[in-house]
Amino acid sequence: MTDTYTYKVRDRSGKLIEGSLEADSTSLVVARLKDLGYIPLSIDKKSTSKLNKEFTFPGMNPIKLIEVAVFSRQFATMVNSGLTLLRSISILSEQADNKALAEALNKIRLDIEKGSSLSQALAKYPKIFNKLYVAMVRAGEVGGVLDSVLLQLSSTIEKQVELRRKIKSALTYPSAVLGFVVIILVAMLLFVVPSFKNIYSSLGGTLPLPTRILMSISTGLANFFPFVIIAIGLLIFGFRRYIATEKGRSLWDKIKLKIWLFGKLIHKTSLARFSRTLSSLLKAGVPILESLEITKDTVGNSVVADAVVDAKEGVRQGESLAARFMNHPVFPPMVVQMLSVGEETGSVDTMLEKVAEFYEQEVEAIVDSLTSLLEPALMVVLGGAVGSMIISLYLPMFDVIKLIH
Repeated sequence: MTDTYTYKVRDRSGKLIEGSLEADSTSLVVARLKDLGYIPLSIDKKSTSKLNKEFTFPGMNPIKLIEVAVFSRQFATMVNSGLTLLRSISILSEQADNKALAEALNKIRLDIEKGSSLSQALAKYPKIFNKLYVAMVRAGEVGGVLDSVLLQLSSTIEKQVELRRKIKSALTYPSAVLGFVVIILVAMLLFVVPSFKNIYSSLGGTLPLPTRILMSISTGLANFFPFVIIAIGLLIFGFRRYIATEKGRSLWDKIKLKIWLFGKLIHKTSLARFSRTLSSLLKAGVPILESLEITKDTVGNSVVADAVVDAKEGVRQGESLAARFMNHPVFPPMVVQMLSVGEETGSVDTMLEKVAEFYEQEVEAIVDSLTSLLEPALMVVLGGAVGSMIISLYLPMFDVIKLIH
């Protein structure tokens, strides 16, 4: 039975290092530590009691993409410097600030010690190292260029993080303003409008149509406010359940591509992800069919993903990528032509990299234009909504003398 042993050792520079290993006996632990170039000081068998067993709560210390990118770059530097995989991972696990990442790296090191390859060990943690990461590492292992692949991975992930940051910055401002508008409108309907209703009801007479509509909405919201909240919650829950289905996701992704302003942003973001991911995989030496299979899961839009699946089937049947993508309007002629040139010259990965750079610049330009365009538009929406309510409330004031008589 395999047990866990904690140890204290010194490396060649005299630095004290602590860690743990899984092994069948103390002698095997000593042998492994000496193979790593350590001088064992103490080795203790760790208690396996359930009361003493360490555990982590689900969702605790979430690992961010940028942390994976930093790990990859540091790992590549160490491998390129001549350090062994085990030594590199051991050092990185010790200096990792994120406990969840450090724990995962320790387990990966143990798997490698037991005979697993690096890609096999990484594949056990899909929430940290996705299919793209594992496939590229596997290709790097086979080709003997692991350090180059890790550097490429870190660059790819960093570009993904930057792309997400730009999109998030474009959506945060309008979302905040719209939320602010909703809060103001609800507050006015619940607290301001009823006070005017009491005043107008004491005056008698017939109120203008806009005022009557506003009063009815206020009364309905006040009487059924809990039910309105529940209904909104159920609608959101039902919508999320629906788009979680294949049919719902497909329909929603088609609608997203047609949304004014945001449709272009979503479309070009998907094309940038497609180009960057496929380029990285092909450059690392991953087979084209496997590359397309991985790419379809990273584009973020089922319309683009369906086109990638169709292209994969075409490649399996001996057709070119460009010929299949030509049948899908979601891929602009420029992308198709670049792919066609890449296939003719044997440089598909280079062409895709150029396409990715182009669309990443396009996304940045759209984000900048959205920010400058949405700020005044949202101010108009906010002013129009609040202004309409105020006008509706004060319309009866023009007839106040008639209402008094």
